[in-house]
Amino acid sequence: MKHYQIRLYTTSDFDQWNTFISVAKNATFLFDRNFMEYHSDRFEDYSLMVFDEEKLVAVLPANRTGSSVYSHQGLTYGGLVLNAKAKLSSVISMFKSVLQFLNENSVETLTIKTIPNFYLNYYSDELEYCLFLTQAQLNRRDALSVIDLTKPYFISKTRKESIRRGKKNSLIIKEELNFELFWNEILIPNLNKKHQIKPVHTVEEITLLQQRFPNNIRHFNVYHNDKIVAGTTVFCTEKVAHPQYISGNVDKNALGSLDYLYHHLITEVYKDKHFFDFNNSNEQQGTKINQGLLFWKESFGAKTVVQNFYEVQTKNYHLLESVLI
Repeated sequence: MKHYQIRLYTTSDFDQWNTFISVAKNATFLFDRNFMEYHSDRFEDYSLMVFDEEKLVAVLPANRTGSSVYSHQGLTYGGLVLNAKAKLSSVISMFKSVLQFLNENSVETLTIKTIPNFYLNYYSDELEYCLFLTQAQLNRRDALSVIDLTKPYFISKTRKESIRRGKKNSLIIKEELNFELFWNEILIPNLNKKHQIKPVHTVEEITLLQQRFPNNIRHFNVYHNDKIVAGTTVFCTEKVAHPQYISGNVDKNALGSLDYLYHHLITEVYKDKHFFDFNNSNEQQGTKINQGLLFWKESFGAKTVVQNFYEVQTKNYHLLESVLI
């Protein structure tokens, strides 16, 4: 079995990393170092680079906590990012080299939250197969609600009535570059009231990221009588539109503001995307579902796609040694 050279990412690898991400077969802009490093003060970066002699053939966006490595706790999804020509047999050898490197550096477990395949231009389940071979434990599974925009989808009568209500109330949707109004008047108060938490991104961070990725991060506010009543921040990849934040004021149901906004996004702004990813409605590590939230997403025509979270013991790298016969 071929052995690959593994080393930790350093800041001097910035350009090489991003060049590789730009042509990888299973990457999105979240793996760009310009995105990853906005929260570098919160995580101990432990990203890995995989080389075949002098050629970079894979990367693993990751952070370390004690004897555990995660891919990456600051990202929505992750895993082994591969070049376009990667074949299963070579990925098995790469993953063995990665686990062996981690094991030799006192890392006991590697946790991976996989990237859903509908984000990708090519099928890329090599890592899932490697996780099976190394007896990885499936310790979480989230149920994503996704609309396939390339096929007919059904919007429920209830949603249509709410959309009409939004139109009747003369709601105005505006795309904005300034996040402060939504963050300070809608998002932060709502998250604090409902969950006693703050947004993952500060307004300064989301503004910085939007400036770095203007084609991938867009924000929309809804106004009623010139007052903000709802808003959403959407992360866009080549194939997928994914709302990262969504929130409305106490009158959102009476006004129909969120339904009106999302109908506009799905049928107008992102109608040429392949998928609209509402994200999950899960709580408690995927074991519970917010039924009201799930009902709302499915009433727009969303169907269920699962995202898997695995934990693998790095010592199990030896299980890959005799796979290829």
